[in-house]
Amino acid sequence: MSDQYGSDFMTIVDEDGTEYELEVLTTIEYNGFSYLAVIPADGEKAELSDLEVSILKSVDEDGEPILCAIEDEEELETVNNLIMDSLYAEDEE
Repeated sequence: MSDQYGSDFMTIVDEDGTEYELEVLTTIEYNGFSYLAVIPADGEKAELSDLEVSILKSVDEDGEPILCAIEDEEELETVNNLIMDSLYAEDEE
């Protein structure tokens, strides 16, 4: 993601009502779904290789977008590879 436009942040709420602020590193489209690579938004900048990146899938539930974990291991591995390739390509620019 280009620093030219700044970072994107979002707040999500889990099933227990706990709020988490996340920084969105990148979003990709794959097989008709959107996937977001996110990290906790703690204000600390670290090298990309040191970050613990979570990948969330956006699905529609009753017409509303819901972010969820990817349960299929093959899908997760494929999306992870696509996102990491994208992030490292952007980092090299």
